[in-house]
Amino acid sequence: MTDPLDTTSDRRPGGRTARIRAQVLDAVLAELAEGGHEGLTMEGVAARAGVHRATVYRRWRDVGGLLVDVIDAAGEIDWQPPDTGSLRGDLTALNQEIQESLVVRPSFAVALMAASFHFEQAARAQTQLWADRYAQCEILVERAIERGELRAQHTDARSLLIAATAPINHQLVLLRADPDPQLPKRAAEAAVLAAAAGAFSVRREESV
Repeated sequence: MTDPLDTTSDRRPGGRTARIRAQVLDAVLAELAEGGHEGLTMEGVAARAGVHRATVYRRWRDVGGLLVDVIDAAGEIDWQPPDTGSLRGDLTALNQEIQESLVVRPSFAVALMAASFHFEQAARAQTQLWADRYAQCEILVERAIERGELRAQHTDARSLLIAATAPINHQLVLLRADPDPQLPKRAAEAAVLAAAAGAFSVRREESV
C-alpha cells in the first residue's frame, strides 16, 4: 500500500496547467524525500520539475505555498475508508494504512509532518486534511451502529477514531519505535471494546 500523501499516483491527465502542477508537486515530494524540508528550495523544485523558476514563484510564491499545495493535492485523492464488514476489521485496516504510511521509505507523511512545524500555512493545511480524513472515517462508526455492533446511538465517532489510531502515531512518531505488526489489530480491538462499554457515548443533550 502506498503512502496516502503520495500524490504521484491516482493523477488524471489534464491541460498544461495541470501538467505543470503535477511536475512541480512531484518535484516537491522528491526533494523532501532526498533532503527533507531543510533542503527544500524554490530553485531546486523548479530545476527538478523542468519548469522555469519564475513560474514556480508566480504560482506558489514560496516553499510554504508549495507544501500547502502538496497537502491539498493529497486531499484530492479519491481515498475511501475501509469497509470490511465489521468495526474491528475497519479500524484494523485503517491502522494498517496509517502504519504503512509512517514506515514506508520515503514517508511523505512524516516529511510533511516535520515541515508543518516550520511553515504555519502548511500546518493549517495539514490540520484540515486530517480533520477531513477523520470526518470521512466517521462512516465506520455509523455502519457499526447500523449493524448493532455498538448499542449507543450517540457515540462520539471522532473520539473513537482518535482512540483507535493514536497508538500507531504514538509508537512510530513519538517513540520512534520499530513497527509492531500486531499493533494495528490490538489498538483497533481496544477501541472497539471501549466503545462497546460506552466509553465514547455522549448524552443526548450533549450531542445536539
